[in-house]
Amino acid sequence: MKFRAVLDIVGTMRAALTIAVPAVLRAIFATPSLLMRPAALSRIGMASIWVQFGAGSDEFARGEKGRLITPHARGVVLDLGAGHGHTVDYLDRSAVTKYVALEPNVLMHARIRERAAAAGYTAADGTLEILSCGAEDTAAILRAVQVPVDTIVSVLTLCSVPAPQATLRALVWDALAPGGTLLFLEHVRSRQADVAWWQALCTPVWSLCLDGCCLDRPTDIWIEGLGDESGESAWAEREIWDPEGWNDRDDWFRRRLGWFVKRG
Repeated sequence: MKFRAVLDIVGTMRAALTIAVPAVLRAIFATPSLLMRPAALSRIGMASIWVQFGAGSDEFARGEKGRLITPHARGVVLDLGAGHGHTVDYLDRSAVTKYVALEPNVLMHARIRERAAAAGYTAADGTLEILSCGAEDTAAILRAVQVPVDTIVSVLTLCSVPAPQATLRALVWDALAPGGTLLFLEHVRSRQADVAWWQALCTPVWSLCLDGCCLDRPTDIWIEGLGDESGESAWAEREIWDPEGWNDRDDWFRRRLGWFVKRG
């Protein structure tokens, strides 16, 4: 991995901390008992970081997200790690009947409601639901939604969920309807051994700065290889690609996109 890429990692962590630390300190000053709740402090910091990072990431990926989400999302859409709800901007209102935003950080919910309302989805008419559980809690998701979902969207989310392979299996087999679609845009482990080594080395510190995000997960491989107990593929159709011009040989933040249709 070239020195430039290492500097990119350090620079991103420093920028994140520059945003998060003042917000966390203000929260501690207002409520000193937060010092005993590190998870709450992490979410306060991440909510502040994502105001800038989320908007910048969305703008950068606008073209590819439109290609991925708009033509393929339909019916009941479950948005994993919805953040500030940017996914809703790419939904075709005539094809998507309900937007379910899964976001454990309740500090982000107000922005989700605002963005969803602008796109025509509201809790009042039953077309919007915001869940505060994690992606790994499929039982809570199914209780809330009550039916299998037609589309699952994951944008820069599977990097941070607990037990990612088990979570993926549960979401696909338990929450996604037969014939339903999984859409993802994730950063993944590099194909280059030297870059992957640096990703693994930096992940422990990186994840502390960015609320559990891991640089070195081969999420694309896990999704492609997902099968049932007999080893048969979960997928009837699929397409996966690297965004043109996004990745180079030494890219520590390699991104891939794909759509997968669950077999009936």
